[in-house]
Amino acid sequence: MNNFIQKGTTLDLVAPAGGVTSGKTVKIGAIIAVPGTTKKEGEPFAGTVEGVFDLDAKTAQGWDAGAVIYWDDAAKVYTTTANANTKAGYAVAAKEAAAATGRVKLIPSI
Repeated sequence: MNNFIQKGTTLDLVAPAGGVTSGKTVKIGAIIAVPGTTKKEGEPFAGTVEGVFDLDAKTAQGWDAGAVIYWDDAAKVYTTTANANTKAGYAVAAKEAAAATGRVKLIPSI
């Protein structure tokens, strides 16, 4: 098949304004990705959009395994609060309220 591009769990993207940092979530349009490398604005990078990660999370908020998790792009953390946040996946492990990271299974956007 000559029209296949890639599996889609990792996407070839271009770093937005401010660039990207390895392991720190970035949102580009409807895409939520975790960059594998640090890149400056305009540089290409591989962003993983599906998988299980330990990611920055809202403190003072505990999670149960299986909770729906959202990306708060303003605060740059994952949360269980839906509001205007983007649905990102689900918790695969409980998170204590004081913890600064949570284990999240990212699911592709949309």
